[in-house]
Amino acid sequence: MAGKDVFRLIISIAVSQSAGLIGSIFTRSELQSTWYAALQKPSFQPPGWVFAPVWITLYTLMGIAAFLVWRKGLSSRKVQLALMIFLVQLILNTLWSLLFFGLNWPLGGLVDIVILWVAILLTIIAFKDISKPAALMLIPYILWVTFALVLNFEIWRLNRP
Repeated sequence: MAGKDVFRLIISIAVSQSAGLIGSIFTRSELQSTWYAALQKPSFQPPGWVFAPVWITLYTLMGIAAFLVWRKGLSSRKVQLALMIFLVQLILNTLWSLLFFGLNWPLGGLVDIVILWVAILLTIIAFKDISKPAALMLIPYILWVTFALVLNFEIWRLNRP
C-alpha cells in the first residue's frame, strides 16, 4: 500500500471513529443519568458493555469501506456522490445520539434512525458500483442499525406518554 493510501485509510477511519466519539459524548453522560435508567427497556436489549466494541468495530469497517471508495479517485463523479452519501449517513448516525440521549427524545431518535437506515442502504448501493468489498463491509452496519431501530422503537413504545 502506497503512502498516499495509508494516509487515506487513516483519515477515513479517523473521520468515521470521530462520528462515534462525538455521539458517545451524548451517550456516555446520559447512560449515567436517571432519565435513561428510568426508561422501560425491551427484554432483548443487550447489556450496556456490548455497544462500545460493536460500534468501534462498525466505525472501523465504515472507515475502511470509505477508503476503498476514495482510493478509486475523487475525480470520479460516482466516487464523489458515494462519499457524499456516506458523509450524510455519518452525520445522521451522530445526530441519533444527540436526539435520543442528548435531548432525551426517543421519538426524535426513531425518526432519525429510519432516515439513517435509508441513507446506509443508499451508501451500500452507491459503494457497490465502485467497490463490492466496500459495500459488503457495510452489511454488518445496516444489520446492527436495523436491530437498533427495533430497539429504539420498543423503547419509544414502552415509554410513550
